[in-house]
Amino acid sequence: MNDMLLSVLLSLSLGAGTPAAVTGVVKDSTGGTLSGASVTLRNAAGAEQRTVTGPDGRFTFDNAPAEAATLIVRAGGFAVKEQPISGAEAIEVVLSPASILETVTVTPTRAEQRLGDIPASVNVIDGEAVRSSPAVVADDVLRQIPTFSLFTRASSLSSHPTSQGVSLRGIGPSGVSRTLVLADGVPQNDPFGGWVYWTRVPLESVSRIEVVDGPSSSLYGNYAMGGVINIMTARAAKQTIEVKPQYGNRNSPKVDFFGSDVWNNLGAIVEGSVFDMTGFPIVAAAERGSIDNNAAVNFRNVNVKLDYTPSSTVNTFFRTGYFHENRDNGKLSTFAPVVEEGNDTTWKFANGGARIQLPDSSDLQASLFTNFETFHSNFLAVPATTIPRSVARVTLNQTVPAKDVGGMVQWSRAFGSQHFVTAGTDWHWVDGESQEDGLDATTGLNVVLHRVSGGTQRSAGVFVQDIFTPMSQFTLTLGVRLDHWSNDNAHNLENTVAAGIVGAPTVNNNPALPGQTQTVATPRVAAMYHLTDRINLWGDVNSGFRAPTLNELYRQFKKGTTSTLANYALEPERLVGGEGGVNFAIARNLTVRATVFDNHISNPVTNVTITTAVTPATLPTATATCIPGPAQICVQRQNVGSTEIFGIQADVEYRIGDWRVTAGYLHDDASVTANPTNTAIVGNVLPEVPKSRGSVQVAYVNPKIGTFAFDVQGVADQFDDDLNTPSRVLPGYAVANFTASRTVVKNVDAFLGVQNMFDQVYNVATLPTTIGSPRLLNVGLRIRWTGR
Repeated sequence: MNDMLLSVLLSLSLGAGTPAAVTGVVKDSTGGTLSGASVTLRNAAGAEQRTVTGPDGRFTFDNAPAEAATLIVRAGGFAVKEQPISGAEAIEVVLSPASILETVTVTPTRAEQRLGDIPASVNVIDGEAVRSSPAVVADDVLRQIPTFSLFTRASSLSSHPTSQGVSLRGIGPSGVSRTLVLADGVPQNDPFGGWVYWTRVPLESVSRIEVVDGPSSSLYGNYAMGGVINIMTARAAKQTIEVKPQYGNRNSPKVDFFGSDVWNNLGAIVEGSVFDMTGFPIVAAAERGSIDNNAAVNFRNVNVKLDYTPSSTVNTFFRTGYFHENRDNGKLSTFAPVVEEGNDTTWKFANGGARIQLPDSSDLQASLFTNFETFHSNFLAVPATTIPRSVARVTLNQTVPAKDVGGMVQWSRAFGSQHFVTAGTDWHWVDGESQEDGLDATTGLNVVLHRVSGGTQRSAGVFVQDIFTPMSQFTLTLGVRLDHWSNDNAHNLENTVAAGIVGAPTVNNNPALPGQTQTVATPRVAAMYHLTDRINLWGDVNSGFRAPTLNELYRQFKKGTTSTLANYALEPERLVGGEGGVNFAIARNLTVRATVFDNHISNPVTNVTITTAVTPATLPTATATCIPGPAQICVQRQNVGSTEIFGIQADVEYRIGDWRVTAGYLHDDASVTANPTNTAIVGNVLPEVPKSRGSVQVAYVNPKIGTFAFDVQGVADQFDDDLNTPSRVLPGYAVANFTASRTVVKNVDAFLGVQNMFDQVYNVATLPTTIGSPRLLNVGLRIRWTGR
């Protein structure tokens, strides 16, 4: 947001020696009001009052001190501004555009704080960078950060939802996410499986994305073992409508829309997106057969958001929405009636909460959320034939209904100028099951097996954190969290089926699988030292945990020739690690950051290849049968002992005039350090983790000329299996992306975006060899109406 300034217009009426009201309004450089900004009034003794601007951008302090005081304004993506006030009739406070270290973030400490004061590795993608990206889905925007990756290299445009879990710095790569993904502070991970539906994010309403690379379980608990991604969306603006229609190759129309208005202290937003795509082949040309066609996706989502500020000390919100997507997964059966392998998801949600300033100037926040989701998927087997990939049959149909409820309460308060304490609790209840029909091994037309496998999961945690500043140049952060996790109502009901009639239970049938319960503590100690006004040194000793999802415990599936079995006895993963870094602001427009990290994970859940026949008698935790051979590879999710992820990351940002240059690099050494069940893989590199990732972006922004951005993203070789089989190496690659936009008439911009502009072919998986997105080009308009 280089072209945006923040103005705070104050109307003061201070009586001599008596408290008076201080009111104001927060605006951006376009004149639009900015809601959700944090405003603090600090008196000479250090006592503070806090409030948040309402939907109309206004704030009020009813009992302002009569003596001189300091007004402090914090807004995400902007630099902090401190302004003395003392009896003036009107004061205007203007914030300069933030450098990378001046940017205010919320996610790392669950409170507004300058990035340069946080002892953690944090990346922020601002709204301008999101808008200047040619990406049509959120995960492709995030790939410009080298620490970010999904389970496979594929975009969510073509990958199965269950492979869209996030891995930051290569911590525990698999379909399930080791990273907590939030939208305005509310969890977005799939309740049953932990993966993320990136197509749920309407990009036009994203104001910034905050990415915390390191373990964050001490504040956020489960899923945050590898970090946190918080997608912050736009606030309501008065009488505003934005529409972004576009059309791309591969027959891919898309429309994003955003409408909002403000009535006094009530703000309302309606946002969403519609996308269709005929898709592209995902099997490599050399292996492609008659069963292979295009992988494609279409999705629809609409969200309604309300923000209400009844007083200067109370801010409330409510969100609800609907999402639906359909996917073709790139192949079809050869037995009539022909069936496309695909999946579809319907997701409905609601959440709400409040932020209240208490009489002692402490801050109380609470939220509640619920989700209702139904996921359908089928799977095709491709047996070996004399004409490769010429025969396919359906092996499994799945329906996975899931629902969850969760909530959070958080309290924070400053004690003098040295302590800022945050304490809270959160809880989460999930219920879901995989309802499966297994089909015959000849034609895949007849149901021969019916399975219902699932359970209920409960978790609750309490946390406390103290940001202690004994001296101006030194800050110590101390935090600890205690989580209790349990799994019950576990079952694997399996029956034979003949002529459409459910028959006798199989040997795998178990109506009462063993449950689990554990309590986990995750402490954290971190320190930041400002060596000079330009050089900061920081260090962090941390811990984390992640409980297995219902998906890992109970759901099995098949991809190509690989059958993946569930494991109801999985235990939580545990992480102990440390990191340290230096931030060097060489000049206000040039910043360099470097970080070293070392994370040790015990009991990581990994897909382990099994070479002997699997039955309930030989491997009871599998609850299914799998016979390895030429046509089938058997793997099971298992706790494998321990792994270590060690590496370095560095980034640089340089701004000069209308130009912005950023670059990032990650070196990752991720390996298995212990595995009692298969010592042969000790020392092996973790699958799906390349040694190196890097990116470079160059952007030019000038309203009179236009916006232009070019970036290159590179990924080194990586293995596709735990055995590090040479034939399953995925070679490294690099892709380039470009976007350009220009105002053609008032309130109308035209744009062009190109992803993978040189049409680089790169592999994302083996067995069969599948490839990533080809060149994707889109053109369109960004249209804005406003009544201001």
